[in-house]
Amino acid sequence: MKSDYILECCVDSVESALAAAAGGADRLELCAALVIGGTSPGIALFEQIKENCSLPVRVLLRPRFGDFLYTEHEFQIIKREVELFAQAGADGIVIGCLKADGSLHMERMRELVSAAGDLGITLHRAFDVCADPVQTYEQAQELGIDTILTSGQEKDCLTGLPLLKRLSELQKRTGGPQIMAGAGVTPEVIRKFRMQTDIKAYHLSAKKLVDSGMRYRREGVPMGIAAMSEYQIFRTDQEIVEQAKLALE
Repeated sequence: MKSDYILECCVDSVESALAAAAGGADRLELCAALVIGGTSPGIALFEQIKENCSLPVRVLLRPRFGDFLYTEHEFQIIKREVELFAQAGADGIVIGCLKADGSLHMERMRELVSAAGDLGITLHRAFDVCADPVQTYEQAQELGIDTILTSGQEKDCLTGLPLLKRLSELQKRTGGPQIMAGAGVTPEVIRKFRMQTDIKAYHLSAKKLVDSGMRYRREGVPMGIAAMSEYQIFRTDQEIVEQAKLALE
């Protein structure tokens, strides 16, 4: 892979982290509950991954499912998590706070960036539901954020390609945060993007469903989302990561 390309894999387990590393990923985004878009992981999971995997790890800090308009308590949780994961040896954090009007919450973001110190910082897909993506890009540059993970404000990055192109051109003109395409990224999508854009960073989960090892099964007793089986687990597919890396070579 060219040194200026980044293939980041989003994982929520040690097993997925190892599969991503074996497949050739350059970096991990660590979260919990990937099936609902990701929430903050536990420190113990982070420590296990750092102990068993040599890839750089950026940690998603999101206290709950849903929007990015946080209460004061939720914000204080995020801020404390920045401190905890920095102390634990994280390579970066993945954050985002909005105001009710859809603008970036600059006061809170400044506090989080300050708490992060020298860590790498990704503005996560709060960007995709902000009111003005160009203004938010400029604000992220002002904050010193180095990466913006975005689908181009659409359900997937292929649909959001027009905005992603505009943002990539803005990045080239201003030297601002790197645009990282996410949501619906596959090896084939990467090939299309490479033909049509200058985007050099891609974020994917490369997930597959793995059947549980449980032999005894009590069906019909959901622990959460009723539509999902309790006996299937999402895991990163090493082969998909390998194919994604080949698409960048």
